[in-house]
Amino acid sequence: MVKNEGKFKWLEEGNKGKPIILLHGLMGGVENFGEMVNFISTEYKVYGLDLKLFEGRTLLKVSVKALSDYLNEFMNHLGLKSATLIGNSMGGHIGLIFAKEHPNKVDSLILTGSSGLFEESMGNTFPRRGDKDYIRFKTEEVFYDPKVATDELVDRVFEIANNRISILKLLGYAKSAIRHNMGKDIPNISNPTCLIWGAEDKVTPPHVAEEFHKLLPNSELNWIPLCGHAAMWEHPKRFSEIVLKFLKKNF
Repeated sequence: MVKNEGKFKWLEEGNKGKPIILLHGLMGGVENFGEMVNFISTEYKVYGLDLKLFEGRTLLKVSVKALSDYLNEFMNHLGLKSATLIGNSMGGHIGLIFAKEHPNKVDSLILTGSSGLFEESMGNTFPRRGDKDYIRFKTEEVFYDPKVATDELVDRVFEIANNRISILKLLGYAKSAIRHNMGKDIPNISNPTCLIWGAEDKVTPPHVAEEFHKLLPNSELNWIPLCGHAAMWEHPKRFSEIVLKFLKKNF
């Protein structure tokens, strides 16, 4: 169920259990969480927040910090005192910033292919305008199985790549992520954290997951084989099993 209220748009599923908020990545949307929502909403209330990366904000307000503030406004709007945050790619980075600034509002963190430590690759993944073959190649690279990059997904990325304002915002978010490296902050984030990583992730490779695990004082690391950068999309059932096991253990 998609809801619109004021400046917020979100997916909402489930009628019981503690709240979970899904945070998508730079080139994604709430639809990236797909089938996974069906699995976890049987036991938890799930909110998939549309971060509206390419609408609303002026170029001056394009930053990962602004997105963390947007998440805080969303929780206040719904009257949520705390939630578990599931973040993919830049969504994980937003979750980390939020946990640093509002630790009492984070029940736990679940990070998959998160940025925040290693952003070099982000600068190399921007699509070239007008070159659809290149865009297909870069989109397929996100997944272990290139067939997951559907024509619909490639068309969405192509549309972003051919809009001048969207490209400027894309670059703005990426540069902001690089500036907002969390290396010094992460050791102070003590919220229970579950890292779920694709063993073949090319965007944030396995060594990034290991570094997160080393720095986060209250973390566990789970690997999904034959999986790229978007584990919750490529392997929704396995991803959900890990999430549910982690949440039952901690709550």
